[in-house]
Amino acid sequence: MAYDAELAERVRALMPAEVTEQKMFGALAFMVNGNMACAVGPDDLLVRTGRSAYEAAIAAGAEPMTMGERTMSGYVNVAADLVAGDALADWVRRGIATAQSLPPKPPK
Repeated sequence: MAYDAELAERVRALMPAEVTEQKMFGALAFMVNGNMACAVGPDDLLVRTGRSAYEAAIAAGAEPMTMGERTMSGYVNVAADLVAGDALADWVRRGIATAQSLPPKPPK
């Protein structure tokens, strides 16, 4: 399963200079200080919201992120129609803010 290259380019343009990219689980993850901010999948955007902003993201239209039968608290999936136009910047900012609020991870 490949990620959406066009969406990845749009996300890349919104990322700060210190971002790194990592392919994982068929997606392209964008890492800030070693912490995932968001990831582009084949037809959606995964955003790290943290637990404190999770409910607000759900209220804004995102879906809970699930792996198998487990719901991953602090992460949401945002459908492609919710990241059209300028809306993408808001979702990316949420992920960046969450990643920047975490302690940096040492480089591998």
